[in-house]
Amino acid sequence: MHVHIADMCRRFAKAGYYAIAPELYFRQGDPQEKADIPTLIKDIVSRVPDAQVMNDLDSTVAFVKAEGKADSSKLGITGFCWGGRIAWMYDAHNPAVKAGVAWYGPLVRPATPLSPTNPIDMVGKLNGPVQGLYGGADTDISNESVEQMRTALKTGSPAAQKSQIKLYPDTPHAFNADYRPSYRKEAADDGWKLCLAWFKANGVT
Repeated sequence: MHVHIADMCRRFAKAGYYAIAPELYFRQGDPQEKADIPTLIKDIVSRVPDAQVMNDLDSTVAFVKAEGKADSSKLGITGFCWGGRIAWMYDAHNPAVKAGVAWYGPLVRPATPLSPTNPIDMVGKLNGPVQGLYGGADTDISNESVEQMRTALKTGSPAAQKSQIKLYPDTPHAFNADYRPSYRKEAADDGWKLCLAWFKANGVT
C-alpha cells in the first residue's frame, strides 16, 4: 500500500474512526513497481473494472461487520483521485453508505467497457450525501466538469441534493498528496477539516 494512503488511514484512526484501505489493484499488479504515475495508470489502474471494485468494497464492509470492531451502520467512504471517483460510485452502489468525501475524483470521462458509467451518471442513485473537494487549477479535471456535476446534483436523489462541492481556486490536482509537488497545505488542511465535519454531520461518527 502507498505510504500516503497508509498515513491517511492512521489519521482517520487517530480521529476515532475504524479506517481500512483495501488493495483494490492487486489482481492487476503491484503499483509500487511502476516508476511513474502515467505508467501506473496505463498498466494497472486502467485495467481495474468498476464491478470488481464494487465487489471488493462490499467484501471489505462484510469483513468489518464480521470482525465486530466497528459500527458498520455508520459507514462512510473517502478516496483520492481514482479513489475519489470510486467514492462517488460506491456511495451510489451501497445503500448503507451514510456519506462520502471525494478528493479530486474524475466526474466525467469517456466510458469504457471496464468503467461504463461516471459519477455524473449516478446522481439519481446516491445514498449518502457527498462532499466533493476539487482544485480550480486541476489540469486533469476541468472546472467545466465540476460545474456540470454541481448542476446534476441539484436534480438527483435527496442525498445528491444535499451534496456539496468545494473548488479551491488556483489549486492543482492531488493537492492533499504531501509527497508530491502538487501539495498545497492550506487546501489540504481545510479539506481534512471539511471531511471530518462532513462525516460527523451525516452520521459517520
